[in-house]
Amino acid sequence: MTKFKLLALLVIVTGITQAQDSKYKVVFDMTSKDTVNQQALIRQLGAIRKANPDAKLEVVMYGQGLDLAVKGKTQQEPAVNQLLSDKDISFKVCAMTMKRYNIDKTQLIPGVDVVEDGIYEIILKQQEGWGYIKVAH
Repeated sequence: MTKFKLLALLVIVTGITQAQDSKYKVVFDMTSKDTVNQQALIRQLGAIRKANPDAKLEVVMYGQGLDLAVKGKTQQEPAVNQLLSDKDISFKVCAMTMKRYNIDKTQLIPGVDVVEDGIYEIILKQQEGWGYIKVAH
């Protein structure tokens, strides 16, 4: 009986610990310059923010997804600027992609961060327990 009580207590404590660490954290994988995908991403971020004000959201752009972060390259620039004012939403671009497309940091929308490798950034987030969404249609 004592072993059963100990096992039950362990299950309860584990459940409580996991429940406390189940914050809403999602990393979005953006590799498309398609305007429909850009609009969908902005819409998703806004909807999540409205439904869960405490959610942590990150958009990682590489490949042709870089356009979303470059000044004057997207119709979504005003929306990106507004989302960047939220401390729990970040936009990150891959430095290797920037180099491949000859884009420097001064060409990015202010507030967009640069990471060394976009794919590695996504993998790190997943290892930290973040959910993963591939932006596509």
